[in-house]
Amino acid sequence: MVLTRRMAFELAVPSVEQLDGIIDTLAGWQRDDAPIQLHPGDLGWHARLGAAATAAAVRVWRQDGRLVAIGLLDGPEVLRLTLAPAHWDADGIAARIVADVSDPLAGVFPAGTASVEAPDGTRVRDLLDAAGWEAADSWSPLRRDLSVPVPPPGLRIEIVGPDDVPAFTAVHRSAWDSTRFTDVVWREMAAGHAFASARGLLALDDAGTAVAGVIVWSAGAGRPGLLEPMGVHAGHRRHGYGTSVCRAAAAELQRMGASSAMVCTESVRTSAIATYRAAGYEPLPERRDRTRRE
Repeated sequence: MVLTRRMAFELAVPSVEQLDGIIDTLAGWQRDDAPIQLHPGDLGWHARLGAAATAAAVRVWRQDGRLVAIGLLDGPEVLRLTLAPAHWDADGIAARIVADVSDPLAGVFPAGTASVEAPDGTRVRDLLDAAGWEAADSWSPLRRDLSVPVPPPGLRIEIVGPDDVPAFTAVHRSAWDSTRFTDVVWREMAAGHAFASARGLLALDDAGTAVAGVIVWSAGAGRPGLLEPMGVHAGHRRHGYGTSVCRAAAAELQRMGASSAMVCTESVRTSAIATYRAAGYEPLPERRDRTRRE
């Protein structure tokens, strides 16, 4: 569905059939010499809500028919956005995107409070600031280089297969104190295109009890991979299981050919940041969403 078309520039909501190509394009935009950005794994994780809901949450900008920016609505008020590498500093494209996210009639945000997450160093960030959007929520990205060996996790790790799904979803529900991630939701997510390049990892203690889990998403060989989500069962915290499963995540992405393992968490989650750092993930500069107040 085309929301706006001005000259050769177009903002649209993709169809379900177009999602696979958008995910593949987004994978090709990933690189280690750039700040952490929207990743195919973000769309893959959103796919747990279904393909139709994921397509409805995506916004794409095209210039002369070519994708130049991709955004994912993380709820009705937050847009996670990135651009094609050649257009990070393009004034015209950035101006059009900022105009669209600022105009309730354009089809990105309704009137009222809204937030945009765009990578540091993009012209979009500069123009949001110039338009009066304020710095808001702070996020802490971390990266682990995979050009060197990853130490063993020190814990039994299994790749999640069909028989392991109930254990994984139970760990996630406990870790996040949520009832929403059921076996049915897992199957919906696993049916998505992005999950073909993903792995679910389940950590087991000496008694064979599932204690932690993580999903890793590859963007292809030589590109950064993503952890989303990671959680430790509420009844098994403070035993180092989170650190172990994060090392296992890095090792699995390394086997899949990723150049680095990346994760991003809210800066207020200091215990999560400490866990990632203990697993060898190095902190990158904090980033701030840009918010338009109601």
